[in-house]
Amino acid sequence: MKYTFLTLFMILIQLSLAQTTVLRIGVIDEKDQESVQNVSITCKQNGKASYYSTNRKGQSQFEVKSDQECILFLSHAQLESVERKLSSSQLRTDTLDLRISMKYTKIQDLEDVVVTAPGTPRVVYQSDRLHVEDFEVLPKGDIVLLTYPKRLKKGSELVLFDGLKVIQSFQVPDIAQELTRDYLGNVHVLCEENVFGVHPEGHEIGISSLSRDYFLKYLAPIIDTNRSKMYFSNFNPDYPAFDYFAYDQADSVYSKLLSIEDELMMELYRSEYKWVDVRTKLWARTKEMETGVDAEIWVGANYFTQSPYYKELYAPLFHRNDSLFVFDYYRDLLFHMDNNGSKQDSIPIYHHYRKKQTGWRSELIQDRLTGVIYALYDRHGYTYIGRVDTRTGNIEGQVKLNYRFVSKVQIFNNEVYYVYRPYESPQKKYLYKERLPYDFAPAKVDHSNSNFSEIED
Repeated sequence: MKYTFLTLFMILIQLSLAQTTVLRIGVIDEKDQESVQNVSITCKQNGKASYYSTNRKGQSQFEVKSDQECILFLSHAQLESVERKLSSSQLRTDTLDLRISMKYTKIQDLEDVVVTAPGTPRVVYQSDRLHVEDFEVLPKGDIVLLTYPKRLKKGSELVLFDGLKVIQSFQVPDIAQELTRDYLGNVHVLCEENVFGVHPEGHEIGISSLSRDYFLKYLAPIIDTNRSKMYFSNFNPDYPAFDYFAYDQADSVYSKLLSIEDELMMELYRSEYKWVDVRTKLWARTKEMETGVDAEIWVGANYFTQSPYYKELYAPLFHRNDSLFVFDYYRDLLFHMDNNGSKQDSIPIYHHYRKKQTGWRSELIQDRLTGVIYALYDRHGYTYIGRVDTRTGNIEGQVKLNYRFVSKVQIFNNEVYYVYRPYESPQKKYLYKERLPYDFAPAKVDHSNSNFSEIED
């Protein structure tokens, strides 16, 4: 009995010595009171350090020993570092919630980076009969325009314009939606049932028809190609993760370049399965047995994607000369790769932070001739175009476009093209352009119209 009592006593002592406290840390920026992700947290106890980071909600959770002083050191490339000491008396609880404010140190005021584009907006194409819905600038300067007289769904026309006059136009034999490009730079009209390839030849336009399903499944996922390699992704708008791949046409070898995942969105996506009714769970289980795809994914794709909390991933890949650039906004990193897909470097990026103040539109575009990459911002209806320095990840100046509420912004040869119609005006939608205050030389760039392409099964 005596030995039993001593054994129990020793176990209780060990348990008390091994007691831990759960630290729940929330980090916000002091000025805007917004959560800050990817803050590095170093926790030191008894000379040993552990490392953590905040998630997309600016939160981090981990355990510490309750009987020892804890030193927290929080750091971030754009914020002033913060150090907090927690005494053992503060840690004598099961859970301790901390709300920590950090100050921005490397954010420039928006007014200091806005520059004015030379010249004034110029009308490129106008018509008293037709609205401009979409356009694509061809390498030689000609423009393919998707137009319509009253409503796009009631009939559309394809127009080849050389900058001075209309060379040719004809009716689109389907309900047109938009213009897009494939990896070779060929222009296509995406319609409800078909996809029509557009082939300008001199003063004429030739078209070829192919299945919409075939185009989306086999051509659209390809982003770009060089002499021997083809770059593509398995992006699906209904799934919060995807991969970039390279296919070597010389030896028929596939290689994965990079994986992109929104970890917080994935957690919410999969947890949707817990809250659906029994009938839906049975349906998802049946689908899992038929396809091998997890039941949680079936529920997430069909239910969570319909909620306002789901956001499609945006992490575009760009090709310029012999380099690939991948903007991974979920890890705050810009990856540099060579044209073989080998990682060369990665640098932190923060131009997507403080979205409410900057007007970040989650959109990057590339000059099709010079290869320069630009970020789009929207403040009070005005579009601002910021040049991305791929060496630092910073925005080097922003250009404010002249008109409010412009659409279909594209850049070609240091000029911004866009569609615009004055508010409450009888004018049709015209195509305009403005000169940017840059004079970059031509480079080898990617040909595709979009860095993401849907793959349909």
